[in-house]
Amino acid sequence: MKKILTILSAALFVLGVNAASNVYGDAGKTLLTDNWSFTLQKMDGTKCATETINLPHDWAIKGDFDQSNPSGTGGGALPGGIGWYEKHITVDKADKGKNFRITFDGSYMNTTVWINGKELGTRPYGYASFTYDITPYLKYGKDNVIKVKVDNSDQPNSRWYSGCGIFRNVWLTKTNAVHVAQNGTFVRTVKQSDGTWKVDLDVDIINPKGVAVVVENAILDAKGDTVAKDDNGLVVTKPMLWGPKNPELYTLVTTVVQNGNVLDKYTTRFGFREFSFTDKGFTLNGEKMQIQGVCNHHDLGCLGAAINRRAIERQLQMLKDAGINGIRCSHNPPSPELLDLCDEMGFLVMDESFDMWRKKKTANDYAKHFNEWHEQDLLDLVVRDRNHPSIMMWSIGNEVLEQWTDINADTLSLEEANRILNFGHSADNLAGDSGEMSVNSLLTKKLADFVHVLDNTRPITAGCNEPAPGNHLFKSGALDIIGYNYHNQNIPDVQKNFPGKPFIITESNSALMTRGYYRQNSDSAYIWPVRWDIPFADPSFSCSSYENCHVPWGSTNEETLLLMRKYPWICGQYVWTGFDYIGEPTPYGWPARSSYFGIIDLAGFPKDVYYLYQAELTDKTVLHVFPHWNFGAEAHAGDGIAPSLLGEDGCVDVWAYYNNADEVELYLNGKSQGIRRKTADKLHTVWRVKYESGELVAVSRKNGHMVASQRIVTAGEPAQIRLTPDREVITADGKDLSFVTVEILDKDGNLCPNASNLVNFSIEGNAFIAGVDNGSPISLERFADSKRKAFYGKCLVVLQNNGTAGKATLTATSNGLQSAATTIVAP
Repeated sequence: MKKILTILSAALFVLGVNAASNVYGDAGKTLLTDNWSFTLQKMDGTKCATETINLPHDWAIKGDFDQSNPSGTGGGALPGGIGWYEKHITVDKADKGKNFRITFDGSYMNTTVWINGKELGTRPYGYASFTYDITPYLKYGKDNVIKVKVDNSDQPNSRWYSGCGIFRNVWLTKTNAVHVAQNGTFVRTVKQSDGTWKVDLDVDIINPKGVAVVVENAILDAKGDTVAKDDNGLVVTKPMLWGPKNPELYTLVTTVVQNGNVLDKYTTRFGFREFSFTDKGFTLNGEKMQIQGVCNHHDLGCLGAAINRRAIERQLQMLKDAGINGIRCSHNPPSPELLDLCDEMGFLVMDESFDMWRKKKTANDYAKHFNEWHEQDLLDLVVRDRNHPSIMMWSIGNEVLEQWTDINADTLSLEEANRILNFGHSADNLAGDSGEMSVNSLLTKKLADFVHVLDNTRPITAGCNEPAPGNHLFKSGALDIIGYNYHNQNIPDVQKNFPGKPFIITESNSALMTRGYYRQNSDSAYIWPVRWDIPFADPSFSCSSYENCHVPWGSTNEETLLLMRKYPWICGQYVWTGFDYIGEPTPYGWPARSSYFGIIDLAGFPKDVYYLYQAELTDKTVLHVFPHWNFGAEAHAGDGIAPSLLGEDGCVDVWAYYNNADEVELYLNGKSQGIRRKTADKLHTVWRVKYESGELVAVSRKNGHMVASQRIVTAGEPAQIRLTPDREVITADGKDLSFVTVEILDKDGNLCPNASNLVNFSIEGNAFIAGVDNGSPISLERFADSKRKAFYGKCLVVLQNNGTAGKATLTATSNGLQSAATTIVAP
């Protein structure tokens, strides 16, 4: 590894390109994503027919769910294999003497790259961005062949769905011989005593022959106006500050000039902000606040791991609308597009490196590569990302087994390993008080020191599920912020156990919910599984949406929200998770194949708890009453649907999340069921109502005046389909998406909450179906299809523009139902 780093140092670190934050001249950097040939070699060694595809690409998402797939249910039960990619490019003869490099934002995993038969190298870590200089191997004016092998056959290697293939963007960059190094700028904003802000700047220049050049820097505001230059010391008088409410961005333009000729123009986007983590809490731009964030895995539901900017933007917008202001990149380097969007939308990011260090969690995971590659992977992550104003902290690991002296998950199944990670261990496996640091503590310090050398402007934490001070990571003293995954019961003692240290809940809750499923009585707590070593089963394969079901190491969402209010010195939390994700279907096994943790389901439909966050974290008026009102004889059992049943007393619990009001009154068929108010220890209201079909109406009031109302009726038989696109106008770029919600309605237009009708889709015009979903964790239907069963009355179809302008019309049909159509325009 030292030899590799030495070679890279001579070239000023050949690193992964940040797709939008560090950009070479527009004419010199292009996406290399269209028209690749692809051949899949299956796990049994057989090869599929070669096809032409566009990147980003995830071949596994188009496969069939199968219990025998070696990824296991924890990895999503989708196929692995080896993918072979090939791309032909021509380089103009006039460009001889220029510098060319190819950059992969991420490719899962064990990616080997060749150019014209010359092997450039292999990168094991599937989430790392990496770059190769291809200049010496190019044929000018002739055909050049780029060949890529992506090997994800060594499974299982992930505790969640990883995806397979070149699942992030690929870039071809052309520069002059003298140029700003890739990710070669480092911007720090420092507030001065007189209220102005100074920009401190490091710029690395690639200058092989040491020619005389002039480097000029200028700062532009969002309008493109110049607000500072080198000649005023890069001082900005009154910058607009970056934050969740107003994420103001600036651009540094670095120009390299030789004898009046511009050799390179390199732009770096950044923001002005100051923040601090202390034992008193988190402060941003002088305002004390708590981070209300979520953890998210990288998959995009039915689109798989192949990144799409619009799909990420949709997720972030839904979270922001619920009052969420933070993202933890769980548990690996994120895509550049995610960080760019967090910059633009104002999310407070925990950027994370590894899910494991030397000790493995699955048989073939990154632990086998850690010793050789962790320095390079960590370096590439930090240098690529350190100019993003959204990043508040670095995380060097998640639930690594090095927290303990000798904890080994090697002999466990993936499901058992996931569960044992979250239970306490004996004191024999904790660090002692000898004062001598263990090997695990020394490794923690090494990683933290390594990051601080690259970026001394942000603190370092780790997601730890051992709360004792004897945790080897804590014992190192290297973590700037103490981070707990769960362990709410230990949080009151944090300040006693870690005096003077900031604290954050790096991962909270792991509450379990199935959208649309309600289990009576709601005051019963369902702790599933009871213990990691006790097999768990329930015929429903569902978890109640009353927010009363969670894992034994976790809690409800309400509990942690109330805990944070009680202890304002808690810097924040990152909820597990914002969205459901493929894989890790705790507490169930097969046929469950995706998670139950999200406050939004896999298809992007909010669960009821979404409105708890919206009510507590936003100013917008919220009144959300649930469940539906189709019980008893109206509770039709559908294929794959566990109907919500009446309680033994014939009653149904009705909940409400609300804000901006003092009380809520509930009516059933015109008769009041009483007035309810939230209390200091309960963030929802409950009525236990004797079921009779008809109409529920809830009214919230403040000072006796109505604030909001909601009406729920007993739906009749399914009669028609409704299509609702999230956007009717998209961009004709071959990438933009429209997410179309499909609902099964009765003849009066009411949602049929237990409908499971199979819906068929056809598309005409300039779009194609990129994926279908319904949010069910147990559906074994393919994501790449033109049909989908409704799940609790809803499903989703994702339309993607094909690269041309015009209109596309989607038609949805189902036996016995009135069809529906909608048109999407790409001007």
